[in-house]
Amino acid sequence: MKALILGAGYGMRLYPLTANTPKPLLAIADKPVIEWTLDLLLPRKEIDKIFIVSNHLFYTNYEKWLAEKMEQRAGLFRTYGKKIVLCDDMSQNTNDKLGAIGDIRFVIKKASIKDDLLIVAGDNLFEINFTDFIKRFKKQGTTIALKDFKGSSRGLVSQYGVVTLDAEKKIIDFEEKPAQPQSALVALCLYIFAKGDLNLIDKYLNKGFNPDAPGYYLQWLYKQKEIYGYTLKGKWFDIGDIDSYGKASDYYRHKYPG
Repeated sequence: MKALILGAGYGMRLYPLTANTPKPLLAIADKPVIEWTLDLLLPRKEIDKIFIVSNHLFYTNYEKWLAEKMEQRAGLFRTYGKKIVLCDDMSQNTNDKLGAIGDIRFVIKKASIKDDLLIVAGDNLFEINFTDFIKRFKKQGTTIALKDFKGSSRGLVSQYGVVTLDAEKKIIDFEEKPAQPQSALVALCLYIFAKGDLNLIDKYLNKGFNPDAPGYYLQWLYKQKEIYGYTLKGKWFDIGDIDSYGKASDYYRHKYPG
């Protein structure tokens, strides 16, 4: 299995924090967001290589960070035996960006990925049992992470892709940002795609569909084949603006003091 961290966004809603720094490299409790994700991925024996995709504007930021991290934590990387590969999608601004789905296709083609692929947003923070998540995937096939927003306002739920599951946890309905959500389960940018399903990304993009919002791809995908949901029990933060960044920082600072 390969893993891909999406880090090619421009973080416009987090200006000025992202004027010279990509969102995944912003500090949360004195550690870049992306390192919290790596700390979860590195111990997973199923994952043999981790890719990070960047835009061209921030590529050198990632290069510098990774070089420093390799030096500081060389023993950790040797212990887990994981190779981390940076990929430059060559976009330089929001006008020529590839979008999240476009970046996934870019890395799949550039790296000739033919294995199962775990994909995670580089600007999200998860408390998740990856062992259980991967076990569920192996049992059911292509699986996406969900969060139960039960008790939240309809307006909040409507900001996300809303999912309905059957008794077997198969997705039977998916609607991106619905005005009238039929469920409180929302999709997170954390997926494992079976290797046999990777070609569907090409099919989707070749039809001219939205290359940026992953939710629209999932809304299309569940109608093409069976995909399943895995509901997260721990905390989840989508660092999209200053407010969410502050909440995540406060939570991790209190949970992991010093």
